[in-house]
Amino acid sequence: MLIIPAIDLKGGKCVRLTQGKKDAETVFADNPVDVAKAWEDQGAEYLHVVDLDGAFEGAPKNLAIVEQIIKQVKIPIEFGGGLRTTQSIKMLLDLGVDRAIVGTKAIDSPSWVSELCTTFPGRIAVGIDAKDGKVAVNGWTSVCEWEAVAFAREIEKTSPCALIFTDISKDGMLQGPNILSLKQLLAAVKIPIIASGGISSLKDIEALSQIPLKGMIIGKALYTGHIKFLEAKHLCNSLCIKK
Repeated sequence: MLIIPAIDLKGGKCVRLTQGKKDAETVFADNPVDVAKAWEDQGAEYLHVVDLDGAFEGAPKNLAIVEQIIKQVKIPIEFGGGLRTTQSIKMLLDLGVDRAIVGTKAIDSPSWVSELCTTFPGRIAVGIDAKDGKVAVNGWTSVCEWEAVAFAREIEKTSPCALIFTDISKDGMLQGPNILSLKQLLAAVKIPIIASGGISSLKDIEALSQIPLKGMIIGKALYTGHIKFLEAKHLCNSLCIKK
C-alpha cells in the first residue's frame, strides 16, 4: 500500500485547509517544489498534488508550479483541482502528470468521465469528497444530492483507475479517518480506493492497512510531525510483509 504525501497549492504556496475551509488556512512552505523534492528524498513513491485555487475557481491556477514539480522529481504525481474540461486534462497529462483527478464535473456528467477513461485509459481517477455521507463539489463549498456510496457505484461503470475518497469532516482535524465509510465503499465497488482525510497517527495507518486499500494520502499530519514519513512507510511495509 502506498503512503502518498499531499501537496496542496494555494497562492503559489504549500498549505493545508481545515475541513477545506478557505479561512482555515495554514501555510507550511513557500516553495512547493522543495517540498516535493523533500518527500521524494525521504522515499515517497507517489505524490498527491491539489490546486486549491483551481478547485474554488473551476480551472487550474498553479500550473507553473506543477510543471516545476514534474521537472524536479522523478516519482509520479496525481493532480486534481479545477479539472473540468477535456482540454485541461490533456494539458496536464501532456505535462507529465501520471493521472488526473476529476470531481465536480464527474457528478454532473458521468458520460464525460467515461469518455475520458476511454481516451486516457488508466490515467483518470475520480475524487469522491463526502460530507455527512453526501458528495461535496466546487472545492467542497456545496453538497449535492448524491450519496457517496451510490455515486461510487454509478461512476465505477465509467472505469476510472481509482477512487480517491475523502471524508471532509475528518480532513485536517487530526482525529483519524472514517474507516466505516471506507469499508462501506470497499463493499460497494471493486475498483481501487485511496483513502484521504484525518490520518494522523501510526495507529491510523495500522488500522487502514487492515482493509484492502490501494493507498492512503496524508497531509497535515506529515507537516505537523504527528506522523513521520519514514516511520509510516516502514510500518506499512512491515504490515504488508506480514500479510
